[in-house]
Amino acid sequence: MSGNTDDTKNYSTEADSLTHVDDSGDAQMVDVGSKDDVQRQATAEGTIILRPATVEAIRDDGIDKGDVLSTARIGAIQAVKHTWETIPMCHQIPITNVETSFEVNQSAVTMEVTVETVGKTGCEMEALEGVTTGLNVIWDMVKAAEKDDDGQYPVARLEDVSVTDKQKRQV
Repeated sequence: MSGNTDDTKNYSTEADSLTHVDDSGDAQMVDVGSKDDVQRQATAEGTIILRPATVEAIRDDGIDKGDVLSTARIGAIQAVKHTWETIPMCHQIPITNVETSFEVNQSAVTMEVTVETVGKTGCEMEALEGVTTGLNVIWDMVKAAEKDDDGQYPVARLEDVSVTDKQKRQV
């Protein structure tokens, strides 16, 4: 898994480069109807920081709620398929494949989600939705182990959620 931290690129900041607003500044969905269908793939990743004892319990299948990583994988795939319902300007796209993987370290779990589609618009939002939901599923399943005596989460946090790769190829 890679950490895409290259923030030295130049980005346009002109308002007329925004595609989800009209001339008066009102939100609008982008019209992709005239675009050609293209094979597309996007990968996103993110990390949840946890107590080492919690990560060990995940590894040992010792979390009372069940198999944490399998449940997170299912949640991620389900979220990918429903992204258009939760992100207001997101198009409903045909998902052709979803791949998930985990890297379990001493005090963290990193999740990677790769989404594929053939269509008129990209699938990076679907990959991000998959990663964030998968990580939230992990949090939900381990929250009893992560809470302190005051019911707070002093260690648990999500970090480094990003799109790490985006590709498109003509069909």
